[in-house]
Amino acid sequence: MTDASSLGADEATFIAAVRSNDPTRFAHITERHRRELQVHCYRMLANYEDAQDMTQETFLRAWNKRESFKGHAAVRTWLYRIATNACLDFLRKRNDRAPVPSELPDPGAELGYLQPYPDRMLPEDPQESVVARETIELAFIVAVQHLPPRQRAAFILRDVLGWPASKAADALELTVASVTSALQRARVTMREQLPGRRLDWRSPATHELSNDERGAVRSYIDAHERNDLDGLTSLLRADLRFAMLPDPGTVTTTAEDAVDGWVSGGLFQPGRDDWRGISTTVNRMPAAALYLRTPDDPEYRLFAVAVLHIADGKIAELTGFDATDKPWLDLPPTL
Repeated sequence: MTDASSLGADEATFIAAVRSNDPTRFAHITERHRRELQVHCYRMLANYEDAQDMTQETFLRAWNKRESFKGHAAVRTWLYRIATNACLDFLRKRNDRAPVPSELPDPGAELGYLQPYPDRMLPEDPQESVVARETIELAFIVAVQHLPPRQRAAFILRDVLGWPASKAADALELTVASVTSALQRARVTMREQLPGRRLDWRSPATHELSNDERGAVRSYIDAHERNDLDGLTSLLRADLRFAMLPDPGTVTTTAEDAVDGWVSGGLFQPGRDDWRGISTTVNRMPAAALYLRTPDDPEYRLFAVAVLHIADGKIAELTGFDATDKPWLDLPPTL
């Protein structure tokens, strides 16, 4: 093993922990990377609960492989490599996580496993290159799911985390030429899936919501609480894209179809018209936690989280997530 005296402080401390064979010391050092590794796994998998599991799998693999750490790379790099390969192994075993076919009329509708990412679980002091807003928003996460797993990994390591080609190739056990080729193909797909969006993922991006976004969330909640269907409709762009996950067959591409679907499903009708809401954020996006009280229940119960993409002051995309029994969202279950 490399002489610890010739390494950086973190690596020397880590090697000392490995040599001590003390799992507590080992965990203390690796645990500081949990949140950023979990974001990395989420980008790979688009599912918060799976990202949690693969992060835990990363730490288990790291402990089992601790003697393989020679100090040739930073501890953080070593852990990212393990996390990436844990996600690739996961994807190989799951037939329901094949890349989304781009020829589908609405491929985002097929992403039934997509889950929102609670902002409270993002790194407390995020580096822009790690959790820039555009690289955690739902549109980006969905677009990445169109990439085959190794293309996905190459793209995230190179264009999101900013790793050099040689470092990414080492992590993926590929040649530099293979990584470069995979990245080029991935960039083409991402341009197709995110037309009009900036593609320089490594440059700084704002984390703050705009005044338009904050105002739209307040108005959206207010319309629910007043059971004002006309007011709610006025907040939506005519070409609204709406989906309710994980329910299949809920995607609509006009505001009229979305509203008709809500009404025909019984929402805003007697017995399902008593709403309360809380403004929140997930995936660094504005969101509303919606609570519904039925006539036989004294409490408002968490019903759904509506994640909003605002364009020119109007709701252009609305992705709803079933929020019942989802304690990891860190929202009160009742009001």
